[in-house]
Amino acid sequence: MAKAFGFVDYGGPETQEFLDRPVLAAGPGQLAITVRAAGVNPVDWKIRRGLFGRERQLPAVMGQEAAGVVQQVGPGVTGFTPGDEVFGVAAAGGFAEQTLLLARMSALKPANVDFDRAATLPVSVATADDAVRDVGLGSGQTLLILGIAGGVGSAAAQIARSRGLRVLGTASDANREHVESLGAVHIRYGDGVAERIAKAAPDGVDGILDLVGGDALRAAAVTLADRSKLVSTADPVAAAQLGGRYVTRSTTRESLAALAALVAVGELDPHVTGRYPLTHAAEALALVESGHVRGKLVLEVA
Repeated sequence: MAKAFGFVDYGGPETQEFLDRPVLAAGPGQLAITVRAAGVNPVDWKIRRGLFGRERQLPAVMGQEAAGVVQQVGPGVTGFTPGDEVFGVAAAGGFAEQTLLLARMSALKPANVDFDRAATLPVSVATADDAVRDVGLGSGQTLLILGIAGGVGSAAAQIARSRGLRVLGTASDANREHVESLGAVHIRYGDGVAERIAKAAPDGVDGILDLVGGDALRAAAVTLADRSKLVSTADPVAAAQLGGRYVTRSTTRESLAALAALVAVGELDPHVTGRYPLTHAAEALALVESGHVRGKLVLEVA
């Protein structure tokens, strides 16, 4: 049996608990791994609350991204062998001692990238990469990132800057130093945010990457003339109402390998700011659910 952390019903944190499940065998297109680290993301608690539907078989193990060591390679999978150090999108929950990865959304971990940082790449950093590409701006243009201080926002700022974009980002005053360390212009969120954005970008912004949604997105959208350049990872309904769209995900083995290579040479920092043992999974998830995490949190499993 392998220890795992998940939820037994849809709802709040009270539905979460530790689970024992059999060691999983790799099926077609899968890798079975011993988990070494798993990323903690907002999507984890949103799934638990049923915001993406309630069709999952319960109990369900949480966690969408993980890194570890290959135990078994499933039928039809090439490019991996037992003993390889890998990272990828979890097919059976990442908050566990052992799990399955989707081989087509997994890649070999560079030797000089630790498991903690690798575990942030399949969902958090890859979402940032997809979203910046999806907005579609060119060098010299201005991108506004709503909710820049978290894991996705921190990665998106670095990726955008590497492509020659000027970056503005909304965050609390407590996160000003972190935002500026990313090479971005800090914009305090809250009442009057549109005026503060206009002061920093008098001609308006050329694109918006929304990581928060709701009223914060609606307040900032007035600074963007071309609403086709509005992409959200958080609120597809509001984005569509405003003329924008939800992010298009395009994660592949090749795109993950490219992101890992950037981390390996020091050109991209996932900004892991908190590391928790699997036994403290509930604590890490509660911090992410609060919406006030700076950088990225990971669970260290082994």
